[in-house]
Amino acid sequence: MSKPCTCPEPPYYSVIFANQRTAEDPAGYDAMAERMFELAQRQPGYLGVDTARDAEGFGITVSYWRDLEAIENWRINSDHLEAQQLGREKWYETFSLRVARVERA
Repeated sequence: MSKPCTCPEPPYYSVIFANQRTAEDPAGYDAMAERMFELAQRQPGYLGVDTARDAEGFGITVSYWRDLEAIENWRINSDHLEAQQLGREKWYETFSLRVARVERA
């Protein structure tokens, strides 16, 4: 995860997740984040990810997907649903999610 994603030629889709972390349960958050990155890599249609977080806890993760169906299948994955719920309950002060079609890279 330390270098920019190398995706295929467009078109494809990106899911842009911007968030502000709370200070709660950093070890649990880190473990879940690693688990989600590993799980996403096994999802059909997954192309890659770029992610960053600053010292104040603001982060942005951009995941890349072949099509909208792949994004929907990831959204409803049972393990991912669990992570989403924990994020809403304790790990994120605020967040936004956007889906965009990449036309050019």
